[in-house]
This record gives sequence, structure tokens and C-alpha cells, in this order.
Amino acid sequence: MDTIVISSYETQTKTPNLIMATLIALTVAILLLATFPISGGHINPVITLSAMFTGLITVSRAVIYILAQCIGGILGALALKAVVNSTIEQTFSLGGCTLNIVAPGPNGPVVVGLETGQGLWLEIICTFVFLFSSIWIAFDRRQAVALGRVVFCSIIGLVVGLLVFISTTVTATKGYAGVGMNPARCLGPALVRGGHLWKGHWVFWVGPVVASVAFSLYTKIIPREHLIGAESK
Repeated sequence: MDTIVISSYETQTKTPNLIMATLIALTVAILLLATFPISGGHINPVITLSAMFTGLITVSRAVIYILAQCIGGILGALALKAVVNSTIEQTFSLGGCTLNIVAPGPNGPVVVGLETGQGLWLEIICTFVFLFSSIWIAFDRRQAVALGRVVFCSIIGLVVGLLVFISTTVTATKGYAGVGMNPARCLGPALVRGGHLWKGHWVFWVGPVVASVAFSLYTKIIPREHLIGAESK
């Protein structure tokens, strides 16, 4: 994902956020299809937390998945750091998640980007929409079977791409990297690159966790007999 962020802006087109969103949608769909037979498509802590809170997987399995996801994010950031030059690394911060940055101004350095509260609400809202409009399809056995694996993985990728596009277009704020919706992806560049990537980093964890809890509460009012894994309860 980090390479997509960097390469999209390096194209120097007028709509890099559209290119980025499209590539992210395709990548997410492909990764889900590749990992679904292995882990059920758990490539994101948000998916894992939601599955745990709704009772579809155990806490121990969720911990293992999230650790693996975080390690993957770190290894990905290390690999990216190894292949890009220092200019790109500094300019794009390894494609990390940022709320704001310090930029030169007429009277000295100024902070540009979103306020912490704005970023937190964007994370909560976009992550909940992501879970409600796409992951719910995967959790619902009826829809998953009716649509087929390729279709519902594509829908999930499309929703992620749309939310990334909306978050970067509506805010249109320099310094804001867009909604994260994946704490593990944000963690990798923060650990490898450090610096300003730690500023407000908690937002990219707290927002998705709050959204996952809200989504699990929502599922409590939905009949559970059709949830994948419910038959084992």
C-alpha cells in the first residue's frame, strides 16, 4: 500500500488521489483473494477485531492474526526503505499515515493538515462504513455464498478505494495522508521512519477500534444464524 501512495503522487498527474484509490481497490481485492483460503482474508486488524468482537474468531486467534499483520506492515516498510532513495523516503515518509506535517511558511515553519479530532472522526466514520458496507457481506454466509468469493472480495476492495478517495478529496488538505483504516499499515512506516509519523499515530488505532466495537454492537441486533462461524457456537 505504501508503494501505491508514493507511486501515485510520483506520476505527477492532476488526480493522483484517484489513481491511488483505484490501485488500492485492486490491490486489496487481490490480496483478499490470495489470503482467503489461508486465514479467511485477515489482512487488516480492523477485519480481525470485528470478527473477534462479533464472536466469529477467538481472542487468541485474533491476537496471532494482528501480530502477523503488524509484522507484515513493518517488513513492508523495511523493504520499501531498502529500494527507494532518500529523497522519496523523506518526501513521502514511506507512504505512512499522517494527520499533519510541518511545512515552511513565510514567517517560519507552520503545521498544515487536519486537527486530531477531525482525523479521529474520519477514521471512525470511514472504518464503520467500510465494515458495514463490505465486510458484513463476508461475515454473512448467505451473501458470501450467493455472490461468490471473487465478487465480494472485489466489493471490499472497491469500498476501501472509494473511502480513500473520498477522505483525500473532501479534506483536500496538504499534510493529511488520507484515512488509514489499517493500523498495521500505519505502524510499519512509523517504526521504520519514525519522526512526525508518531504524531497523532494513536488516531489510526483508536479510530478503527472504536468503529469495530460500534460495528459489533450493531451486529447484536441482527439475527446471527447466518453469520459465518455462527454454526460452531
